[in-house]
Amino acid sequence: MKKNHLIKVLVSLLTFVGAPTSTLAGSEDLVVEGAWARASIGTSRPGAAYMSIRNTGDTPVTIVGLATPIAQMSEIHETRTNAEGVSSMSSAGEITIEPGQNVALEPGGLHAMLMRLQSPMQEGESFPLTLKFDNGSTVEIVVPILGIAARGPSE
Repeated sequence: MKKNHLIKVLVSLLTFVGAPTSTLAGSEDLVVEGAWARASIGTSRPGAAYMSIRNTGDTPVTIVGLATPIAQMSEIHETRTNAEGVSSMSSAGEITIEPGQNVALEPGGLHAMLMRLQSPMQEGESFPLTLKFDNGSTVEIVVPILGIAARGPSE
């Protein structure tokens, strides 16, 4: 088995079981944990991916974009609910993670929005997701696709 393929398989397995996946973004250490997505209803509706990203480095890290081959457009969105209980969603723009801090991408808050899906997101499959940083570096993770009613990476 080729070394790169073996590394991708190991990252996929670690991500799937919720174990931390350590990555290096430029000179900042990041730990991505618990990545997951729900199966989609065809391709007419967007998909979403969730994870926790922790900065273990000494300087802030800024996520400026996302990319995945399963969607023509992907970006971090934020869901907000006003005092009347009405929810809305919009692009969150750049996300800065301070040293020692954690950013949770989770249902009902920040999340990776995957728009114009190229194929349905099917339970049991996985896809690569690339995090892009302001210093030009990137980090690729593997995101397992869970059932359509999943509420977290352990379901």
